[in-house]
Amino acid sequence: MKLRLLCIFLLIAVSGSIYAQVSVEINVVDLSSGQALANIPVLLENPSIGYQNTLETNAQGKVRFMALSVVDGYVASVAENDSYYESDSKPIDLRANTHASVLLFLPKKSEFKLDEILIQGNQSTQINALNAEVSSQLSQDEIERLPVEGRDITRLLFRLPNVSQATGFFPEAPNVSINGANSLFTNYMIDGLDNNERFLGGQKFAIPVGFVKNITVLSNNFSAEYGLTGNGVINITSSSGSNDFTGEAFFVTRPGPAIDASSPFAQRDLSGNAVRDGFQRYQFGFGLGGPIKQDRTFFFINFENTFDLKDNLLNSPDLQVNETVRGNNRFSYLSTKISHQWNDRFRSSLRLNAGWVGIERQGGGLEGGVTFPSAGNTQDRNSILLALQNVYSAKNFVWESNYQYSRFRWDYAEPVNQGQPQVSVLGPNDQSLAVLGHPGFIFDQLETTQQIQQKVSWFLPKHTLKAGVELINSEHSLLGGGNVNGSYTVRLNQSQLDNLNNQNLGSSLGVEDIPADVEVVNYSVELRPQSFGLTQRIFSVYIEDEFSVSNRLNLSLGLRYDYDNLSAEGSGEGDYNNIAPRFSFNYRVGSRSTIRGGYGLFYDKILYAVISDALQQNTTSSDYRAQLQELINLGLLPADTDLDRVTFDGNLTASFDQNIPYLNGPQPEDVQNERNNVFANERRILNPAGYDNPYTHQFSLGFQHQINDKLLFYVDLVHNRSYNLFRLRDLNAPAPYPLHDPDNVVVRSQADADASRPIPISNGSATINGQTLEGVARNVVISETAGRSNYYAASFNLQKAPGEDKFGYRLIYTLSRLENDTEDINFRAQDSNNFEDEWGPSINDRTHIINGILDYYPVQNLTLTLATLLQSGQPINRIPDPAEFNTNTTDLNGDGRSFGDAYVGNSDRYPGESRNSDRLPWSTTFDLGVQYDLPLGEKSNLEFRADVFNLLNAENLSGYANNATQSNQIQAGSSSSGVLVRRNAAPPRQFQFSLRYLF
Repeated sequence: MKLRLLCIFLLIAVSGSIYAQVSVEINVVDLSSGQALANIPVLLENPSIGYQNTLETNAQGKVRFMALSVVDGYVASVAENDSYYESDSKPIDLRANTHASVLLFLPKKSEFKLDEILIQGNQSTQINALNAEVSSQLSQDEIERLPVEGRDITRLLFRLPNVSQATGFFPEAPNVSINGANSLFTNYMIDGLDNNERFLGGQKFAIPVGFVKNITVLSNNFSAEYGLTGNGVINITSSSGSNDFTGEAFFVTRPGPAIDASSPFAQRDLSGNAVRDGFQRYQFGFGLGGPIKQDRTFFFINFENTFDLKDNLLNSPDLQVNETVRGNNRFSYLSTKISHQWNDRFRSSLRLNAGWVGIERQGGGLEGGVTFPSAGNTQDRNSILLALQNVYSAKNFVWESNYQYSRFRWDYAEPVNQGQPQVSVLGPNDQSLAVLGHPGFIFDQLETTQQIQQKVSWFLPKHTLKAGVELINSEHSLLGGGNVNGSYTVRLNQSQLDNLNNQNLGSSLGVEDIPADVEVVNYSVELRPQSFGLTQRIFSVYIEDEFSVSNRLNLSLGLRYDYDNLSAEGSGEGDYNNIAPRFSFNYRVGSRSTIRGGYGLFYDKILYAVISDALQQNTTSSDYRAQLQELINLGLLPADTDLDRVTFDGNLTASFDQNIPYLNGPQPEDVQNERNNVFANERRILNPAGYDNPYTHQFSLGFQHQINDKLLFYVDLVHNRSYNLFRLRDLNAPAPYPLHDPDNVVVRSQADADASRPIPISNGSATINGQTLEGVARNVVISETAGRSNYYAASFNLQKAPGEDKFGYRLIYTLSRLENDTEDINFRAQDSNNFEDEWGPSINDRTHIINGILDYYPVQNLTLTLATLLQSGQPINRIPDPAEFNTNTTDLNGDGRSFGDAYVGNSDRYPGESRNSDRLPWSTTFDLGVQYDLPLGEKSNLEFRADVFNLLNAENLSGYANNATQSNQIQAGSSSSGVLVRRNAAPPRQFQFSLRYLF
């Protein structure tokens, strides 16, 4: 309640920018000598918003313009005087939460003739002369030129250094990785404010291209102003209106199989879910910006809508059904912003982002399936962000006050038939005939977040002091588990099957069509139908000093502190020591080069899924508590473990295999007494030691050189060392059973493995203190923060802006290595918690990435853009081939794990192989964009565009965004066998066409 009152007070007290702490520092130097020039008047102006200001340089030749609006087109200039000719900069484009630097060179009249100055053109450079931030960005112009699928910005990010397409662990996982790290821990921001889905990571609001002014990726050694990630920051600067009315209306289509190259492999839609036959995409939308009042109030609005059409095959021969079932995806995004300048000192903006996403599972399957449309469902991902940002500036002081409210609902399976049971139908010979009704599970997550930021900056002659405090308050609620309406498995006899076929129901078959006297083979029901959750509060504070030692040398010293109350779950004692120092230097060598470097400590956030999983897969039953007490007695849990703190009545399914009438099974309230007797293969508890925030030591050293006005070269060397990474530990793991010799493998049975556990399991029960208890778990699992990773990289970049030669380019080469002993929050050691044997290349490790973008302007109004991505192969995790070892499972050590994703320890590795011991082949992709602009008047034109993705139709088995469970990165057999089963591939050659009207 107090927090809500505070938020209301802020709304009343301040009406409020993406102006934020945005400033630009102009460093004025003599063109010949590089000497700093003091007391020089510098004019900064931007006619598009009516901005104009003149300040004089200090003794170091520097002047800083503060609290600027984030719009393009600022120009700094110095008028001609007795000693120097006039000079002006190239247009300066700003991004949210940044301090830009520009070197402005003044030609001395005694050393140059006027015609020499005219030939040389703009005397400025925008290399980073302030700090050691390792970052990269895409401007709005670059974004619009690049071939991009579906106007989705995540398809652009991997064009930047230190960013690659990711292999995730569920279809909707974020699809880009920074420095090869787990994509769940990237920090997403819009205008410097939070845009993170805090349950599992990724964006709340998937901001589309039309509302993006700039994309910035901060990959290493960024300011203490940024935190809550040891990975990196993706900050989107949103578009703003100006004094000119501008806008666009567009239509984009991907016709699909009619003209695309064919492929035997399924592809992925924009959400990451698999699609195949009949896939088509249609998009339309508009954007409009302009003044509400000239030089004072501006607006911008953007709306984009995407529809996917996709076909599945419903194929149940025994029910005489073989039909194509069409489904739809819908992605709708609305964004708007109003910016207002109250006076020369106080500015505000109000931003709204709202997204409605529906991903339909219409039934059937990519290759055929027996899920009927009655069991169809839709995954909803709906978001809203409302941000109020204010900035007040005085002579040497800037204060910023921001508030954001956001709401994110993720309903993973909204049923077509809400309130129905699930019915799995078997035939007379136990063949699977149909799945009807409810999808059989519930995952309905709601997150409501409020964020408050207060920031101040003081600008002194040699120091820029920044300080800030932030509170993020997220209320989480999850309705999850099995179906509260029950799930039935039924068996039809031949007569019942014949009667159904005679009705010719086809794909309309539903739960009510199954005969009431059908045999019920099994019935299960969720015992906890209520939602539950916790409130996550993250408090952050930082201070930083940017010290201008001279006109050549800048030092940055910062200190940040973060506290996340989720760290106290299970123990009551939080992780209070998250003090993060930051240091960097930037030294200008000559007039066009800088050397930069630094060190920083960065703490990660705690994903709520870590806590939620421990609550959801938990129970307070007396049998389970007795098992936990025995683990305490055995020293596998701390002696001071508080069972009341670590246990919770989570989701649990009770099953019945006899005497259940069809559609009349017991309800949850009728069978609560079953909770104590349900045996589980796995349960979890909260960690009685609490959770330490993961952290990363980051080291960097870089060099930048502006070769000429059009050509920039820079290189960055980085090293990251991460600790306290999340992973899972089984407290009741069986005894180790290493298999090192592939020629001498003895498969251990599950019974033998269960007998070797600290608390042996036999016939679905355990004997503790002479009592046989059924309500126990084979595996008792906790999340621990004890994982590690090491990352080394060298990134070489060469950028050329287009000029009279009609072409520009960006070339990037990254050489890197990432090793770790955990991949994900659900990663476990494949043999008895032996994480030492897990050390190896990461799932997203790449040795070489070559990234190139070439823009060519052969004639007026025609642009050709070729984007290429060459990558060495990702790792292969080698697992056993069951046939080779005369077994029907990949579980050779008998611990019962042979399911799901082999990358997180649910399968043994091939005997004698280390984790990720092999590599996929190189990936080569060339994308082409062809754009022609047809002028329709002085300020409007019609843009025709065609994009071709994977122009050469290469079959790439590596390097693309993928789901690990479908990836080629899991292969059965040894490395020496050379076996490479092609399970998946990047998209074949595909076409996209667009028509855009701009004014």
